[in-house]
Amino acid sequence: MTGDASPEDLVSAVRAAGIHDERLIEAVRSTPRAAFVPADHAGVAYHDEPIPIGHRQVTTQPSLSARMIEGLGLAGDEHVLEIGTGLGFQTGLLARLAADVVSIERWPDLMEQARRNLARQGVDNVELLVGDGSRGLPDHAPYDGIIVSAAFPEVPPPLVEQLRLGGRLVQPVGPGGQEEVVLFQRTATGLERRQVLTLAYFVRLHGEYGFPP
Repeated sequence: MTGDASPEDLVSAVRAAGIHDERLIEAVRSTPRAAFVPADHAGVAYHDEPIPIGHRQVTTQPSLSARMIEGLGLAGDEHVLEIGTGLGFQTGLLARLAADVVSIERWPDLMEQARRNLARQGVDNVELLVGDGSRGLPDHAPYDGIIVSAAFPEVPPPLVEQLRLGGRLVQPVGPGGQEEVVLFQRTATGLERRQVLTLAYFVRLHGEYGFPP
């Protein structure tokens, strides 16, 4: 049971957050968040709030995910890299908006749950991997868009290298716990900061090019 809330409550929250991309709003409506949260939290799945998923992690608040995804400006034909799969809800949104998604998760048990969650929803244009998100995945590069769901004071150099010319990257920039969520774009001269999308609180990005494990 999901109480009195429904997917339309998330749609309302996303609109209230200033999201205008109608494809994205429809993805929020069509992707049942209750299928991507622990069973004991299903009753609050359609509240616009983070949900604990273990390992001192929480899901990203849906309206915040939507703001980050909107920053990528997806049209439908993009190859996207996601750092931080969690239980797969944001991955599912990206899969509805891009041609395909590669997603890297640090914790194997979360990845396996995300794999099951996405499979149950018939999502088949994603590749899920356990690994060090700060290193990206060069074998699948270049990417049209990269979304990082963990904080670090700078964009890891491998992610810059794996973003195609003109591609967009969204990352929380900060120490972990007090961030600016920033939209960057790869240009001929490197990565350029385009816009602060919002302020937020994220867990730290751990890895070779992030914080120590």
